[in-house]
Amino acid sequence: MTYDQEVERHYKHNFIVNVLDFSFYSLGLSFASLTTILPLYLSHLTTSTILIGLIPALANTGWTLPQLFTANYVGQLPRKKPFILAVSTNERLPFLILALSILCWPRASAGASLTLFFALVAMYSVSGGLVGTAWQDYIAKLIPLRRRGIFFGVASSLGGILGALGAYASCFILERYAFPTSFAICFLMAFVAMSFSWGFLAQGREPIHRSSKPRIPDREYWQHLPAVLHQDRNFTLYLLSRAVIILGGMAGGFITVYAVGRFQIPDQTVGWFTAALLVGQAISNPLLGHLGDRRGHKLIIELSTIIWVLAMALTLMADSVAWFYLVFALMGGASSGWLSSMSITFEFCAPEDRPTYIGLTNSLLWPFVFLAPLLGGWLAGGPGYRELFAAALVVSLAGYALLHWTVREPRQVVS
Repeated sequence: MTYDQEVERHYKHNFIVNVLDFSFYSLGLSFASLTTILPLYLSHLTTSTILIGLIPALANTGWTLPQLFTANYVGQLPRKKPFILAVSTNERLPFLILALSILCWPRASAGASLTLFFALVAMYSVSGGLVGTAWQDYIAKLIPLRRRGIFFGVASSLGGILGALGAYASCFILERYAFPTSFAICFLMAFVAMSFSWGFLAQGREPIHRSSKPRIPDREYWQHLPAVLHQDRNFTLYLLSRAVIILGGMAGGFITVYAVGRFQIPDQTVGWFTAALLVGQAISNPLLGHLGDRRGHKLIIELSTIIWVLAMALTLMADSVAWFYLVFALMGGASSGWLSSMSITFEFCAPEDRPTYIGLTNSLLWPFVFLAPLLGGWLAGGPGYRELFAAALVVSLAGYALLHWTVREPRQVVS
């Protein structure tokens, strides 16, 4: 049986278990959302917008920066799953440790709580970054080219549905229990759901596929990387446009804090914001994922950027809490751009070069994913929140223009 035949033979099984892995991971994150729950928890410990902006900065740094450092190693692995399973346990453990620390030491000082919090966020994000290249290459191995959009769409949709249920549960928890016990329960639920996702990931059937390229020393591999960017101008322009779009996302971690401060809403309302975000994700991602399979994922990134621009415009105009449910629903719809940004990277190169392109994409974009929320925190704490949202809108439009008019759809380039 050939490698392609083995992939096709196990396709349905791998589709199901990896959708469930993705979905239960999303359920876990609904109890510890980087956009809503974690900023809200931190707002009980500090009023610093810079520290609140450090949550997405740290999370994004941990996810993006390590990926290029593992690309050469991952590219030579005939099977990715054992490496992914071993390292990804450290993505789950931080939420258990954080929950137990709150329950066992509820009266800890703000300084101690902040230190532990950021250490565990770093552990979570760096572990994700270490397996990021391997996991993306693993999915690209198991899911054929023309089915990846619908895979990510279905996974995100089911994750959105489960996440909405999780958000409803977090509303109940935040309303019924006092701080900090309420957050400890949420973080414990996040750990449980993510443990289920790990179990589904372990059920994947990965065929052995050895790279056709000989193993080269790391030094030689690193010296080769600038040539990749020089020779593939379309890929380089894509990275440039993505960098600008990422900077346009600078306001993502501050919308919750802005709404809570402006309208004096209780903690449980933030759970409904999470639900709105996940419902928007559940509705849009399968539709846009299917469209990406048919028309290319560049189009989906463009549409998602416009959806984000609309969210920023609505945030600027909102004069009541009710508008923010639509804002978060639009933010959920814009998440399709992140999913398509993974799929499109696979299409710029041959399968043997996927780990390199994945690593280059995420590591070269690291400065922008790190700086964007810190820039957002500076704008929110200085000029103000409205200026932050206006800047995010303008920069996002610039990123859309750059992507639309300078980058060619990689499928058309290959053909």
